[in-house]
Amino acid sequence: MQKTSGENPDTTHFGFEEVAWAEKAGKVRDVFDSVASRYDLMNDLMSAGIHRLWKKFTIEQTGLRPGQRALDVAGGTGDLSSAMARKTGAEGLVVLTDINAAMLERGRNRLLDEGLAGNLSFAQANAECLPFADDSFDCVTIAFGLRNVTDKDAALRSMFRVLRPGGQLLVLEFSQPVVPGLKPFYEFYSFHILPVLGRLIASDEDSYRYLAESIRRHPDQETLSGMMSAAGFEKTQYHNLSGGIVALHRGYKF
Repeated sequence: MQKTSGENPDTTHFGFEEVAWAEKAGKVRDVFDSVASRYDLMNDLMSAGIHRLWKKFTIEQTGLRPGQRALDVAGGTGDLSSAMARKTGAEGLVVLTDINAAMLERGRNRLLDEGLAGNLSFAQANAECLPFADDSFDCVTIAFGLRNVTDKDAALRSMFRVLRPGGQLLVLEFSQPVVPGLKPFYEFYSFHILPVLGRLIASDEDSYRYLAESIRRHPDQETLSGMMSAAGFEKTQYHNLSGGIVALHRGYKF
């Protein structure tokens, strides 16, 4: 995670709250322990189903072929893993990872129910120190997970390390609206509607307030692009989706 001058080097943000650097991972884990059982339903409600289109676009950009290997970091309930497993086929491999055991279990159960066990593997792993050998994967994805990582720079370096030369990283994440007039409506929805949905549907208003706050604290499009370049990625670029509410960043390892 990048820090600006004047920030306390021993603390980081958890939403709008400042917490000890070492405490953030545990707090994020508690959030996702709480929301895991309603995570997919809430995604559909929060985005009116549009998250499926964002993820479909991301999968189209992977360029994965049968026999290749892909890593889905912070993959949660496995939306990207499911699609990538179909692209890589029986001779390929997709590894679904998440730091949160409850989310990983839901993803594993879902994908096994879909009959995709043959070319899938599962690992509870921290994005900052991925437990895989150098140059292991043709493609690495992380969707709506990077903003929850304490040390984003370390995570980007870790994902760069496990990519094969010629491989690419795709980061799908909430970002900053760029369409004139969109931001006030998005702010109102995030801080007034989203927590209410969390309370009514998931019985957890606080967790969804944190998720809204974490989006605001996440680096904007240009900042994240610069962080990826600093981690070693080349030809870094991004594509705004839904007026910049979400952005898909990509970078290559050469």
